[in-house]
Amino acid sequence: MQSTPATPPSVAPLLPPQLPLPVAWLGYGGLLPFVALAGVGWWAPSAPLWNTALLGYGAVILSFVGALHWGFAMALGGLTEAQRTRCFVWSVVPSLLAWPALLLPAAGGAALLIAGFALHLLQDHRLASRATLPGWYLPLRWRLTITASVCLALGAVAAHG
Repeated sequence: MQSTPATPPSVAPLLPPQLPLPVAWLGYGGLLPFVALAGVGWWAPSAPLWNTALLGYGAVILSFVGALHWGFAMALGGLTEAQRTRCFVWSVVPSLLAWPALLLPAAGGAALLIAGFALHLLQDHRLASRATLPGWYLPLRWRLTITASVCLALGAVAAHG
């Protein structure tokens, strides 16, 4: 009986799964309006509607990320009925935060959107502790949330100053 040589353990499980290219393009491409509009606020603060556009885009994106949890509630296996219900309920909260943010002055609207993005990231972490999400999901959500929030904060400062 011939023994086979031991196969070295693969390092692949130690590396995070690669972010799919379409997800990277869409996710990071979705930051371009945040960056561009915050930049307009700093370099041309008297340009018409830049702050309205920044807050509007932030509200749309916050509503979009909330909808992710609706999709998770429908598609993820292994969730209890209570966990699934919490995902459905949470999925509408970001829209309920985003809408009044559009009715507030620049600083208040930006603060409410930033709070909504932070709360959503917290909910993403809670869901990830109970369900299997792609390994690239949370790192991507962190990068997108931080960039969008910084742009919203910079826009609020530019609008105020």
